[in-house]
Amino acid sequence: MTKSPRFPPDAPRPVEVLAFPSAQLLDVAGPLQVFATANERGGVGQPYAPRVIAAGEPTLTTSAGLRLVAEPLPGGDMPVDTLVIAGGPGILAACDDPTLVAWVRARAGRARRVASVCTGAFLLGATGLLDGRRAVTHWHHCGELAGRYPRVRVEPDPIFVRDGPVWSSAGVTAGIDLALALVEEDLGRPLALAVARHLVMFLKRPGGQAQFSAALALQAGEERFGRLHAYIADNLSGDLALPALAAAAGMSARSLSRHYLEATGLTPAKAVERLRVEAARRALAETAQPVKRIARTCGFGSEETMQRSFLRHVAATPQDYRARFGG
Repeated sequence: MTKSPRFPPDAPRPVEVLAFPSAQLLDVAGPLQVFATANERGGVGQPYAPRVIAAGEPTLTTSAGLRLVAEPLPGGDMPVDTLVIAGGPGILAACDDPTLVAWVRARAGRARRVASVCTGAFLLGATGLLDGRRAVTHWHHCGELAGRYPRVRVEPDPIFVRDGPVWSSAGVTAGIDLALALVEEDLGRPLALAVARHLVMFLKRPGGQAQFSAALALQAGEERFGRLHAYIADNLSGDLALPALAAAAGMSARSLSRHYLEATGLTPAKAVERLRVEAARRALAETAQPVKRIARTCGFGSEETMQRSFLRHVAATPQDYRARFGG
């Protein structure tokens, strides 16, 4: 891939979002809206020139049933800064089109960077652009991506992954997070946050945030144990051993263990560990607090205990996690 765009630095950066029949609508519209909003909020001039492109007929139907009118695939002499590959149910048919695969490979060679949204990673995998690189896709398809393209280092956890000039994101709305990160790289964090606020994004999530939060994983038991989960979240640095949790839940320790496992599929101790790891991940990514202090405030007691939990759940040490995902 080119190291710099082949157009004047003050000109709008051409951004191409590749769609196809049965593409996921939000995979196309989400990133497109981020770049459009960056144009609206970026002050004088427009930093991006985004457009939707597709092979074949200009009109295509997305998986949601909405029809899009796309521009034809650009010729090799047309400049491009960023190429974004959408995902969706039609992605495997796109991967089986050798002409399209060859076009993506060649187009990526002219781009400064290339990105995939959701299962768009399969098309990047078909081109060989992901070989030897870290990548992510929708959690439901991570195993399939790894099996189909064994040279790709699939990471099932993050919201998005950057490996050099190649970016990939998890499912659907994660494409918006990825596009915000691209805007931040180009134009700075203040504008990216302004775009996120304008789009009423609850949180501009860092790439290292999990596709599934621990709280979401425990949602199956929320009706019965919602108050207990709130208690845990408010007391991460306190005593969350089984007797203390049982007292907070108004149950015996034996009864809590049995009913909690039935409701969530986890023991109370494992749930506490997951919630502590999630809180520590946020602190490592979003603050400059020392690791030792984070270990204390998240209830691990010691840096060594937190490291063991991170190796179990994240497959990385807290220091490595911060080096990769710290702001």
